[in-house]
Amino acid sequence: MNYIYLKDDDERRNLLAWWHSLNEKRGDRARLRRAETPDDVLLSEPFFHFLQRMPDDWATPYRLQSSALVAATLAHVKKPDDKSFAAQMGTRKEGTDKPKMSELRFEQLQKSRNPEEFFRRLRRAVHLLNGTVNVLSLSDSILHWMKEHRGSVDREPTKRLAVSWATDYYKNLPKS
Repeated sequence: MNYIYLKDDDERRNLLAWWHSLNEKRGDRARLRRAETPDDVLLSEPFFHFLQRMPDDWATPYRLQSSALVAATLAHVKKPDDKSFAAQMGTRKEGTDKPKMSELRFEQLQKSRNPEEFFRRLRRAVHLLNGTVNVLSLSDSILHWMKEHRGSVDREPTKRLAVSWATDYYKNLPKS
């Protein structure tokens, strides 16, 4: 799988190692899960444990809120998956012919207006996936969304998160 923002192998390894470490640091996981907003995450000790494991640029003022979103959202992930995050949302829910995330919720997630709304909808998406999520794909998506939110939208449509997500989501929707 190609990642746009998590290109460095060490960065991906550090992120996965930190996520795995949450199994031993249940208090850190619990505190990150209780965060209501990205700002709540910024004020927590577990977030600083996260930053210690990540490259220095994850703690820069420009990237700090993105880092908080990644840490807090990953705290809700219970098991890893191989499919992309968007593909998982479009995958059929067991025992039904409906996707794990409805098209309406998927569209709302894509159209989030600010980091707080995006964070709330991301947590809901992870819950709808029963906590089984591709950790790296989710993290890369969060970093991509935050960059676009700050006004750095690529002029080429195929490089935009919404197009990438829609492609993966709709390819995986159950056939009617």
